[in-house]
Amino acid sequence: MRIALGLQYDGSPYSGWQLQPKHATIQGELEKAIAGFIGEAASKDGPIQTITAGRTDAGVHALGQVVHFDTHVEREMFSWVRGVNSYLPKSIVVNWATEVSEEFSARFSASERTYIYALHAGPCSSPMMNERAGYVMLPPDIWFDVDAMREAATCLIGEHDFSSFRSSECQSKTPVKTMYSIDIVSEEPWLYFKIRGNAFLHHMVRNLVGSFLMIGRGKRKPEWMAEVLAAKDRQMAAPTFMPDGLYLAKITYPEEFGIPSPWLKNSWLPDSLIGA
Repeated sequence: MRIALGLQYDGSPYSGWQLQPKHATIQGELEKAIAGFIGEAASKDGPIQTITAGRTDAGVHALGQVVHFDTHVEREMFSWVRGVNSYLPKSIVVNWATEVSEEFSARFSASERTYIYALHAGPCSSPMMNERAGYVMLPPDIWFDVDAMREAATCLIGEHDFSSFRSSECQSKTPVKTMYSIDIVSEEPWLYFKIRGNAFLHHMVRNLVGSFLMIGRGKRKPEWMAEVLAAKDRQMAAPTFMPDGLYLAKITYPEEFGIPSPWLKNSWLPDSLIGA
């Protein structure tokens, strides 16, 4: 059978999702936990191999990650949740499990992906948000030009070549992606970016956030974003922003697969953002 799992995790202790020799990864911990739960019964399947909707980078978190794997082991769905969680570190949690058809792929069946970037700004960083949120130092009487950032975001909506925001290590077959919406929510001293698209390039969201912040701090005009997009040149955009505040929030699938919605309400992010 094919099992899909919904995950939340704190990515700060890990070198990203994907398995790496000599480094702790989300995938490594999850596959070890699944193998520990099913024990000797795993011998029919060989090593458990999980497929994910989005391979998050080192330090990036997830509120609504989705994975699938194939197994001959039969368990109740609530047993998969409780059993696998008993073998996972506290930084990773399985929220739900469901049996899916063989046509389902956590990666290729996804129709939309939503990322949230949480940023704290002010004279001093917050130790409570260390590795949970990005940070920009601002004097107490200064705030971002949110209207300018929102104006800049309009040129990104739709289908575009996002090469200017693509990492040199990106393995995507095409830089052409479709952005459905970009919400910028200002709740001083917090600034949130909620970006929804069909797919994303490596470091794309962090590169977009870095460029938005240059506009928000008055270092570039709003129309600069369109110039960067049209250039299709990574050197034109801002430096890649820190991973700390990036969250893979939601993966959307066709209703026919019956994939549950992520448990966004049990995160620390505000309701105004979750509903934006």
